[in-house]
Amino acid sequence: MSECVFCDKNKITTDFVYEDNSVMAFMDSEPINEGHILVIPKEHYLDIDEVPDEILAHLMIVSKKIAAALKEIYKPNGYSIMQNGGEFNDVGHFHLHIFPRYKGDGFGWTYGSAGIEVNKEAAKRIRDRIC
Repeated sequence: MSECVFCDKNKITTDFVYEDNSVMAFMDSEPINEGHILVIPKEHYLDIDEVPDEILAHLMIVSKKIAAALKEIYKPNGYSIMQNGGEFNDVGHFHLHIFPRYKGDGFGWTYGSAGIEVNKEAAKRIRDRIC
């Protein structure tokens, strides 16, 4: 893997909104809506299950403060907090997206053409691994 752009603060070219010893937050360079912010651990991790619990908890505390600020500043209809893992993490460094949402803003989930039904066996397999 080439050098991670998020591991070198100097390669982050947008404005920072928060930083402490373990977490940074900065404006997304390709925002979905104005106020779109990325929150990252300073240490490199790819996926959520790799992030130590104490850092993950701290990321959520910072995210909560950011969401409150976005609500106050932008008065949105809501907000989204998202994270993409594995191959869908296009940066290769764990990050959370936080952005204000508005009715009719065009952002939404897309689904494949095959319908998937709720599956009790799938729920049991997952439950057995986390309990």
